[in-house]
Amino acid sequence: QVELVESGGGLVQPGGSLILSCTASGMRFVLATMGWYRQTPGKQREWVATVTSGGTTNYADSMKERFTISRDNAKNAVYLQMNSLKPEDTAVYYCRAHQYDVWGQGTQVTVSS
Repeated sequence: QVELVESGGGLVQPGGSLILSCTASGMRFVLATMGWYRQTPGKQREWVATVTSGGTTNYADSMKERFTISRDNAKNAVYLQMNSLKPEDTAVYYCRAHQYDVWGQGTQVTVSS
């Protein structure tokens, strides 16, 4: 059974940074494309970034200058480093294993003074 568990969310002031983590189990993590998405109430889930099994990264245009996705295959983990956070980055952030179409439970990020 594939499972994804996110962590690292919380309350941060505008301009601050956070690192989100997602740990996977029950899958061949090293072969998986992993992604981060986010969702705010009343809106559709929004793609943030992906990293392929080969380490290629892609970002949504509005976040490519501030966010960095990375992976550690030895730990079955994918990370999202978020810098220069803005109030509009407030959302629940989800991890996804693309080939398995499995999502984590999400972690809340709130950017507020």
